[in-house]
Amino acid sequence: MIAVRRATGEDAPAVGQLLHDFNREYDEPAPAPAEIAERIAEVMEGGDETIVLLTDGHDGPDGLAVLRLRPNLWSRALECYLAELYVIPALRRQGRGLALMEAAMAAARSAGADRMDLGTGEDDTGARALYERLGFTNREGGGEALSMYYEREL
Repeated sequence: MIAVRRATGEDAPAVGQLLHDFNREYDEPAPAPAEIAERIAEVMEGGDETIVLLTDGHDGPDGLAVLRLRPNLWSRALECYLAELYVIPALRRQGRGLALMEAAMAAARSAGADRMDLGTGEDDTGARALYERLGFTNREGGGEALSMYYEREL
């Protein structure tokens, strides 16, 4: 069984490094790990809107899930956005992603969320398989129409 725990401010440097490595792995721009650590510490200290979950290995945290909670427009509950899910490459396909996702869904429910949404790349077949195994769908209303996720910088 893989243990998952909630990150604290003391974990910010490790979280910053993991998020930096995640972005660099996919050739996305990323601030220096120390900058990310500073920001994640601020966000985590800001209240219950952000939850960071970690798995730990012999050398410290080796996987993370970042959840962002917000008021739901369609119910009195919250909704949860899975902002990031990352496991270091050498430890993938060993259950860490599944453990993080199960813990993320439980943490979101405990925080009062009644739904979770996320985005992933079409070519990230491992993540897509995990999400679908857990009941996530990319079909509108469970039908045939494909859900699309768009983003842009402002």
